Amino acid sequence: MIKNRLPLLLAFGALSAFPATIQAQPTAHYCPGSEGLLGPSVPGPGWYVRDYNVFYTSDELNNGSGQSAGPGNFNVFTYAQVPRLIWVTDQKFLGADVGVNTLIPLIYQNVTAGPYKSSTFGVGDLLLDGFLAWHPQQFDFVLGTGIWIPTGDSSAPPTTDAGTGYWGGMITFGCTWYMDAEKTWAISALNRYEMNSEQRDTHITPGNAETLEWGICKKLPKNFEVGPAGYIQMKATADSGPEASSHRDFVAAVGPEVTGVIPKVNLHVSLRYLYEFAADNRAQGQTITLTLTKRF
Repeated sequence: MIKNRLPLLLAFGALSAFPATIQAQPTAHYCPGSEGLLGPSVPGPGWYVRDYNVFYTSDELNNGSGQSAGPGNFNVFTYAQVPRLIWVTDQKFLGADVGVNTLIPLIYQNVTAGPYKSSTFGVGDLLLDGFLAWHPQQFDFVLGTGIWIPTGDSSAPPTTDAGTGYWGGMITFGCTWYMDAEKTWAISALNRYEMNSEQRDTHITPGNAETLEWGICKKLPKNFEVGPAGYIQMKATADSGPEASSHRDFVAAVGPEVTGVIPKVNLHVSLRYLYEFAADNRAQGQTITLTLTKRF
């Protein structure tokens, strides 16, 4: 379970460069697809360091009907390395494990859209988060709340700066259901709802954003797990403020994931590919995520 952010600035530059074609922008700090199989399942008490390596590419910019709106030379490449520190304490509250975590992304982004070209590397926005985790029999539940702090550089669009320029609150709820007593099959769903403050460079308040991630997991011998994963992310409310857009963005993706454990070094590894098969008012592309988790 992660509260991770790969900022979706690919549209911040590209969309604003073509306001007559498409005006909406993704408003979530959270990067969809950061978690896949067993995303809501929090491990037991201890200290964990998790490192996300996220690669996103796109050469298609869609309008509100989900059709490519150009320009012909549109191209986005984003790489984010997101180190995250997690502490699951020995404390209990309402029968749940109590935990806290924090992360801050390091982001490289390159965007070309018509005459607009930009390439930047920088530190993104900081997340501080707390959560409760329950593990009753064949279920895992997680409930969390966090705050995004605009620590990264930002500016009015078009921009590829790593920061969003606004504060955000995030509520998380998720469930994993193990369908058999041996826990070899599982279905999971992880929901996040983000509420945003006014953006400091434009004085527009981005609309609230909702992200749903899911996975179907099959456990194999030798500590392997495989299955499909996916996500849906959408703007739940419209932007507000001067010259705010009424358009809302939407994207959905699906793809395979494989995970494994290296017992000798107590390292968990996951590799996931997600293809965006539908997108409105935003870029449509694909993501590869390599995640390493070490327990101490």
